[in-house]
Amino acid sequence: MLSKSEIKYIQSLSHKKFREEEGLFLVEGVKMVEELIKDHLELIDKIYAVDEWIELHPAPFPSNVKVIRLEDFELSKISSQQTPQQVLALVRLPENTIKKYQPTGITLVLDQLQDPGNLGTIIRTCDWFGVNAIVCSPKTVDVFNPKVVQSAMGSVLRVPVYYTDLIDFFHQHDKIARYNAVLNGESIYTCKWIQPCFIIIGNESVGISKSIMELKSTNISIPKKGNAESLNAAVAASVILSAIVR
Repeated sequence: MLSKSEIKYIQSLSHKKFREEEGLFLVEGVKMVEELIKDHLELIDKIYAVDEWIELHPAPFPSNVKVIRLEDFELSKISSQQTPQQVLALVRLPENTIKKYQPTGITLVLDQLQDPGNLGTIIRTCDWFGVNAIVCSPKTVDVFNPKVVQSAMGSVLRVPVYYTDLIDFFHQHDKIARYNAVLNGESIYTCKWIQPCFIIIGNESVGISKSIMELKSTNISIPKKGNAESLNAAVAASVILSAIVR
């Protein structure tokens, strides 16, 4: 039986402050936890699971990974999902240090994205297209937000995501081509792509920050034929990457 303090502790990891203090984040669901076990077993701290999951995974885990058996109602108390999926894992935060990152190929840069679903979908898209990394402004939603982790699926640990001041980052890598995704730029289908490069996607409501737009860059757009005012940020990122990696 889970104690009230343990339930409160696990629930607290839904908040960025506590994730950073504890160095842990939550991963939920059969498929995602199985991917973790296969590819990142060394990062798993604890597994909370119901009988059905445990019976299908009888192999012994390393001594540093604790498997805790729960009743369905207990899993519901610690899950962030409306319908819990048999298993939840506490996972150690990976050490992603921007100082060690040397841009190669395509780097996607996100300026103040706020929607967890958008970030999760973008991470998964980058994994699909083989993008080397994502660099985010400090005000972009946290990559280990439970909603981001869920929508990114297993890609959340395959694509490095860094947070840093973007102006400083661009000044440090001022020789690398920059492409701003805007509404009135050159068509992504006629643009001459230079690699390595930064593809910059702005905030869902206000777009790319003025300070970034003032830097020397190439403005690019997805050609429009209909009447919609704009595209969802994750959709735009997918279309742009598809145009580059074809």
